[in-house]
Amino acid sequence: MSEHILAAFVPLVDCAVLVAAREKGFAREHGIDLSLVREPSWSSLRDHLNLGHVDCAHALAPLPIASALGVGHVEAEMLVPFVLNRGGNAITLATSLATEIERRSSQPPSPVDWAKGLSRALMLRNKPLTLAMVHAFSGHNFELRYWLAAGGVHPDRQVRIVAIPPPLMVESLAAGHVDGFCVGEPWNSLAVERGIGRIVATKSQLFPRGVEKVLAVRPTLATDRARLDALLKALSAAAAWVDAPSHREETAAILSRQEYLGVPAAVIACSLAGKLELGNGDALDDPDFLYFARHDASFPATHEALWIYAQMLRWGQLPARAELRERAADVFRPDLYIGALGPRATADAQVLGAFDRIEFSARGIDAYLDQFELYTPFVDTHSTP
Repeated sequence: MSEHILAAFVPLVDCAVLVAAREKGFAREHGIDLSLVREPSWSSLRDHLNLGHVDCAHALAPLPIASALGVGHVEAEMLVPFVLNRGGNAITLATSLATEIERRSSQPPSPVDWAKGLSRALMLRNKPLTLAMVHAFSGHNFELRYWLAAGGVHPDRQVRIVAIPPPLMVESLAAGHVDGFCVGEPWNSLAVERGIGRIVATKSQLFPRGVEKVLAVRPTLATDRARLDALLKALSAAAAWVDAPSHREETAAILSRQEYLGVPAAVIACSLAGKLELGNGDALDDPDFLYFARHDASFPATHEALWIYAQMLRWGQLPARAELRERAADVFRPDLYIGALGPRATADAQVLGAFDRIEFSARGIDAYLDQFELYTPFVDTHSTP
């Protein structure tokens, strides 16, 4: 008899592992009857997970940490035994704004040059630009803010940052409600395809091999080790299948179905391959733009949870307290991963790099943060939707 598990997801290319686990039979092979629920936004997904409407979810990596710490919403224990993907995000600017920046550049802009160009463009405007990300507790928010700050733009004073669900990003840009956004694929590529956006930076350029979506599970599932182990084995097999280049076209075809993304398979296939049209004839060819299994992708390393904690401190989402640091570190559970799948293939370096060459070490969080301006003091964000 199969064990039923209900998992939530938001329509993005990086939900592919959960979808493949269901559609290609990996869950069934491990005795799991996996049902998927499409959510319209990350807030909706978070609430349904917190309330127990689903057993687990395709989640933004910072979201279970925020839930466990009780910031931004109610406190609810969540655990992360598996990373679903790395990379896959991009920053897209409105075509008119990108053209304005490029016109003042003497050479093709790099990701940081785009941010510096945005800083110069802001000086010529009477009001702040509005940029969107998907949720306050998301890699997108941290990536957008980090990128802006590196270019000399104050993320809290010189621009207005708003949260918009991923499927509404392109419409918001087309309507002129926002001047750019940071979101996962396929929504950046669809903006470029429509001629309304230019991709100016990718997560793979800013934070190579950075953790993106994770499997967030409720404690009730985590304590049912037989059921959790079976799910993790199914997801591991699905991740390896999705990562194989020979399966990209089939993966894209499945994801293109209306119950998943409902967008053209050709766009999804390009995202999976890391071959993106950036706009104005430019293109990206980066095999590590988005991946699911290789480079030991699935392992939920504790130091990656602490990098997220450090970003929450930098951007004023948390007070600096030792107990919060310990609780944040405990959300990512390498022990649950190892219990189901065995030891990871490579040694744990405990150091993360970024485009600005500032390295993060979990052993020196205070020293790491001393290299940045801490932009806003902590405020109580429990009422944030």
